[in-house]
Amino acid sequence: MKSTPLTQIHQDLGAKMAEFAGYNMPIQYTGITDEHHAVRNNVGVFDVSHMGEFIIKGKEALQLVQKISSNDASKLEINQAQYSCMPNLSGGIVDDLLIYRLPEDNCAAGEQAFMLVVNASNMEKDWNWIKENNSFDTRMIDISDETGLLAVQGPNAIKALQGLCDIDLNEISYYTFRKGTFAGIENVIISATGYTGSGGFELYCPSDKLKALWEAIFDHAKDLDIKPIGLGARDTLRLEMAFCLYGNDIDDQTSPLEAGLGWITKLKAENNDFNNKAYFINQKEAGLERKLVGFTLDGRRVPRHGYKIFNTDEEEIGYVTSGTQSPSLGHPIGLGYVPKELAKIGNKLLIQAGKKFMEATIVKPPFYKG
Repeated sequence: MKSTPLTQIHQDLGAKMAEFAGYNMPIQYTGITDEHHAVRNNVGVFDVSHMGEFIIKGKEALQLVQKISSNDASKLEINQAQYSCMPNLSGGIVDDLLIYRLPEDNCAAGEQAFMLVVNASNMEKDWNWIKENNSFDTRMIDISDETGLLAVQGPNAIKALQGLCDIDLNEISYYTFRKGTFAGIENVIISATGYTGSGGFELYCPSDKLKALWEAIFDHAKDLDIKPIGLGARDTLRLEMAFCLYGNDIDDQTSPLEAGLGWITKLKAENNDFNNKAYFINQKEAGLERKLVGFTLDGRRVPRHGYKIFNTDEEEIGYVTSGTQSPSLGHPIGLGYVPKELAKIGNKLLIQAGKKFMEATIVKPPFYKG
């Protein structure tokens, strides 16, 4: 099992540790609910150094990115990022990812550079897939092991960070980034992205500087009662926003159109002939057979991944992909696939838990409105 540069710090803080995507990761410190509210109402820090980072660099770097990703990276200006996914050849998704258009100060004439940030559990699969598609004048560089990543999330993130860097954080708009000196560390990527729906930044730095970065942030923001946050609260936060989790809500068998990711699947763009594009054009024209929906339940019982979904006539129609007791809302929420004709807001569903059915109501995501 792999460790991040902060594993010992997490253990010293008393974190409950567990294996996640091959890494020894903190699941919780003081408790998922407490950490969840800290991010929603104040500020918290996640160690997400297990994520993978690939550099795509060369004269045809854009062509490779356009080939493997469903969004339109040609729209990216330098210092902008976008959310995307990598379609496979069978109608599913290899992975979802972030694409960063990097500055070209380290590029030769005519070259462009991108950074792809991929899920830890898919790093090897993603690398091999991109390599298989790389018939372009482009280099691929895996910087995952040498890159550390912190997510500082919550409404007080700017207060927690501003005094440590030479950039006005208010000028970094959503899904843009800047490189700067942060806590004395040069060339830190400060990105206005995250997975919580509560604002904040993600900080990329050399892995051997990550401990110093963590300590500087906690020392600088100690008066804000800044907290370390584990992967347990990361999951409840993202689910309240109905953000997809690879391996649960999307996988190599699910279409991005079925998953409500049509907004990152640019079927009309002329210069992004991505893998299997024709399939998704045909799928949209023919009409989807199923759709990922959000639903809420009364009571306290939580819908779990894999639970079966039934209609009100107790006929099986789908399955739950994610579920939790929402700390912000005080009741259970979930995501799951159902036939498109039943995916209407207000429709009732039955979730099977053992021998019992729980009544659920389809709602419009996100669950948490802020």
